[in-house]
Parts: sequence; C-alpha cells; structure tokens
Amino acid sequence: MDVIFHEKQQGSLCAQHCLNALLQGPYFTAVDLATIGHRFDEEERARMAEAGVSSDEYNRFLQEPSSNVDDSGYFSVQVISEALSVWGLELIPYNSSDPRAAVARQCPMNENAFICHYRDHWFSIRKLGRQWFNLNSILSGPELLSDTYLSLFLAQLQTDKYSIFIVVGDLPSCEADKVLALAPLSPRHFRKAPTKKQEPEEDDEQLKAALAMSWKEMEEGDDQEALNKAILQSLQSSQPIGEPQMAAKAPQVNFNAVVDDDLKRAISLSLAGDQEESCSSTAAEASTSSAITDSIEFIRQRRLLRLGQPTASPNNP
Repeated sequence: MDVIFHEKQQGSLCAQHCLNALLQGPYFTAVDLATIGHRFDEEERARMAEAGVSSDEYNRFLQEPSSNVDDSGYFSVQVISEALSVWGLELIPYNSSDPRAAVARQCPMNENAFICHYRDHWFSIRKLGRQWFNLNSILSGPELLSDTYLSLFLAQLQTDKYSIFIVVGDLPSCEADKVLALAPLSPRHFRKAPTKKQEPEEDDEQLKAALAMSWKEMEEGDDQEALNKAILQSLQSSQPIGEPQMAAKAPQVNFNAVVDDDLKRAISLSLAGDQEESCSSTAAEASTSSAITDSIEFIRQRRLLRLGQPTASPNNP
C-alpha cells in the first residue's frame, strides 16, 4: 500500500497528519494550522472586548489558554474545519440532526470520508477507489476496512466516546484513488496493517495446526494410558497364585509412541499366547519378557517409519 499517502505520528501533530492523510498529500504544516488557530484567537478576543476590556469576563478570557492551538501542536475542530473549507469541504457531526448525517448513519459506506477525534487525537478514514482505509497516524500503515467492518468500526468508536465528523464535498484527486479504482487490494489485506516482520495469516494457520496437533496428542495420550493399564493387568493375571507379581520384575516400557489399532491387537494376541503357554512362573516370565521386547521393537520401528527416519535392526540400532 505504498501508493497511499500516510504520515506517522510525530509529537502531537495528529491534526496535521489527519488532514494530509485525508487529502492524500503534504498540504498542511503545523505553521499553517497554527496561523489559522491564532486568527481564531484574535477574533474571539475581539468579540470578548466588545463587552469592555475592563470586565471580569474579559480578564478571565485573557488568562485562559487558547482553545484553538497550543504549544504541543494540538488544534481544535474549528481549525480543522477552516483548513478544509479551503478545499470546499465541510464537516458535519455524525450524530447531528442534519439530514445528511442521518443518511450517513444508515449507510456509511456511501460517504467519502470521516474524521474522528478523542482526547486530543485526530485521525481520518477515507474511501480510496472502492475501498475504505483507516489512516490513523499511530498505525504502522493504512488499515484496509471492509464495508461491513466500517459500520462496526464507527459504532465501536462511538461506544469509545469518539467524536465523528462526516467530510462532505469532493475530495481532491489523488494517485491512490486512481490506482485502487483499477486494482483494488485483495481480501487478504483486510486486517490491521502489520509491520514487515509480521505474517498474521501464516501465524493464524500455524496456530490452527498447533491446536490440532495438541488435541491429537491428548487423545493419543489417553489411548496410550488405557493400553498401558490393560497390558499391566494382563501381566499380573498371568502370574500363578502365590507367586510374586511380575509387574515388579517386568522392564518398564515407554509407550509414548503412536500405536494404531493393529498394533494394539498384535500386542494383545502376543500376550494372550504367552499366558496360555506358560506352565510355570519362570516360563511365564521369560515368555512375557520376550513378547514385551518384541512389542517394543515393533513400536520403535513403526515410530521411525512414521517420522520418515531409516529403521535399524535390534542388533544394529
């Protein structure tokens, strides 16, 4: 979106940034706006002096700071409105009883631009081509807004106590308007403008993949725990009465690998065969240990195949 003129925040010059973003060019400087503000101050001072320069009201007025401009670079709505009048543009409060405001509230996407203000901060929203952009100077770049999100965005700004003004009139022609009219931005840009190092869409896909893997691992972990318990019970039941439990002698097995249904059945059949063939405690222990060893090796080979790693024989790991 390099074709769109966008000034980033400098000091408290948001009014300057707001106007230049709206007009899509460096048309105003802080000096230009300060000149307009001081002119308003003089006009207000002259009106107050009509009641008498010795009145308490006039003296209080002189002691108060300017409501149009200050040293930080803030400018009032009167200054912004006067600056736009040079271009034949007018500001109308969004919630006013003006019929044009009522039409704008019903269908804001049919307007050309809006100016928003809250706590000494100004920013503009403008249509370029057939698409809307949030040109707030505190953003890293222009933010592309869909028509639907524009209405929601304006509603949210009102909830947050922003003052919204409709810009009425023909905005000056600009290069961005021409380019975007012929080549609108694709829907993938309909999100807040990120820095160049950020890839929000890729991050979303990676997050979804990570969540899916997490759920899969949790489900497999539950299945694995159930299998471990079944094997342990099978080993215990294979012991003759009066003999110590084989679970204490059996080697500990790590069943964290992924085991499918076929492998589970193979292990169960192997254990069942060992139990039927066991005639004594010593024979049962040897047979069961052999079955577990074979099962472990089978699981390990299966895991290597799933991970795409070369398999190795038990004697050559």
